[in-house]
Amino acid sequence: MRIKRDYLTNPKIIVLLEEHLQHMISITPPGCVHALDLKALRKPEISFWSVWDDEELLGCGALKELDREHAEIKSMRTANAHQGKGVASHLLKFILTEAERRNYQRLSLETGSYEAFEPARKLYEKFGFTNCGPFADYEINTNSTFMTRRL
Repeated sequence: MRIKRDYLTNPKIIVLLEEHLQHMISITPPGCVHALDLKALRKPEISFWSVWDDEELLGCGALKELDREHAEIKSMRTANAHQGKGVASHLLKFILTEAERRNYQRLSLETGSYEAFEPARKLYEKFGFTNCGPFADYEINTNSTFMTRRL
């Protein structure tokens, strides 16, 4: 698996992100979708990476700087055909290493609170993330689980 910085121009990544956004909209109550669209992912405070096996897109993820000491994981997604193959773990290790390299003190994320998001929550727990309260501009709601990890 090869991870590369992505500038969101490859049609394959655009399709994967659209699928991700549509899936989040389909399983999340209105007003509770925190997935970012292409325009939002292209902001300067966000670094985006994609995971490849030769020319096949396996997944993607992003890191959003909230301030000099705190960043948020965004847009973690594994392509349907590659789920269960370790893509998300591989990318999460990379993002954790990058966050440490940037000297962040804390890394946080928001994910869903219900059953469809259980595999994501288990992945983050495996990597040392624990539940926390809302951060940045998030507000408490029953559809979100907030997690954080000190670096």
